[in-house]
Amino acid sequence: MKNKNTYSFRKFINDLHLWLGLASGIILFIVCFTGTILVFDAEIKSFFAEDFMVEAKAEKHKLTNLTQTLKETNKVHVTGVSIPYKDNEPYTFTVKEDLKERRGTKVLVNPYTKAIHKSEKTKVDTFMFTMFKLHRWLLLDISIGRPIVGVATIIFLLLSISGIVLWFPKKLKWKNIKQGLKIKTKANWKRVNHDLHNTLGFYASIFLLIMAITGLCWSFESYRDGLGQIIGTKIFDRSAPEFSLENKTDMEAISYDAAVALANKTLNYPGELSVSFPSPKSNYYSFRKYAEENWSPSISDKVYIDTYGQLLKVELFDDKPWNQQIASLIRPLHMGDVFGTVSKIIYFLACLIATSLPVTGTIIWLNKLKKKRKRK
Repeated sequence: MKNKNTYSFRKFINDLHLWLGLASGIILFIVCFTGTILVFDAEIKSFFAEDFMVEAKAEKHKLTNLTQTLKETNKVHVTGVSIPYKDNEPYTFTVKEDLKERRGTKVLVNPYTKAIHKSEKTKVDTFMFTMFKLHRWLLLDISIGRPIVGVATIIFLLLSISGIVLWFPKKLKWKNIKQGLKIKTKANWKRVNHDLHNTLGFYASIFLLIMAITGLCWSFESYRDGLGQIIGTKIFDRSAPEFSLENKTDMEAISYDAAVALANKTLNYPGELSVSFPSPKSNYYSFRKYAEENWSPSISDKVYIDTYGQLLKVELFDDKPWNQQIASLIRPLHMGDVFGTVSKIIYFLACLIATSLPVTGTIIWLNKLKKKRKRK
């Protein structure tokens, strides 16, 4: 006869899942709730942004002229531009009052009329940035909030794994497994709450694991470096390529329009083209193109061209080894936009489920406590 007091492995996993969940519940609720909102960050900002209509006409102004007009009108440095594939959308220029600025400001320009629209921050932008800071740092100082969220994410990873283990019944029969795949809506509220935690958590688990594994790349540099060593390439490698460029005094520098034409000829397919203009730090053009019909809107090919029109380097995503492809997709894998709207909806639902798990899990624990007290 088996001893009922034996502390089994499943009991250990159950206790681990319970106490880690209770200890981190509030933080995980905040992180998951803000993550649910941030999935559609760009769409929410765009919906509330002021409309800037562009009516397609016969001919667009040259990029060189648009850039010059922007410089003269706003007295700024123009560092780049995003040229949309569709004719009825504005060009998005990046401008800086000081070249030492890290990101710069986005300015919309009508390529047909030269009309300029500087995007002003709205209350929605402020709200979304607050959600971002809550998600990443809990509104605390970065040096304090980031590791707290990081530790909570590690706990979240352990909760996801232990939850999957606990989802599987002791006896692996289809009849028992089938019960964990559905919610008994006609049962009492305690059973419904249990099924909401158990079943929905299982369905969302694979996506939650992906979010946790990728999310830790922002929390701990050592983790990011370690993961990079495992897959064999650097993660978040923002270093610009170095080229041995000659100062060809006998040649004339090409215009912005000529450089764009050469990039589009090299990457000969329809899509949005993002351009970084030559600067004192990198005296060459850097192009990034997003194919209109690609399987992922987050994938791009790169082209580098010097100021005289010489092709320096071409980087095609499909030609990269698998580890570099994965490394470049860490952010979209975490944010859920790797497959565009479809994956965003999936991530939104997964985050919504994750937000509910601390609540339903706590209710399960409280119900068990009441049951134990009644037995006594």
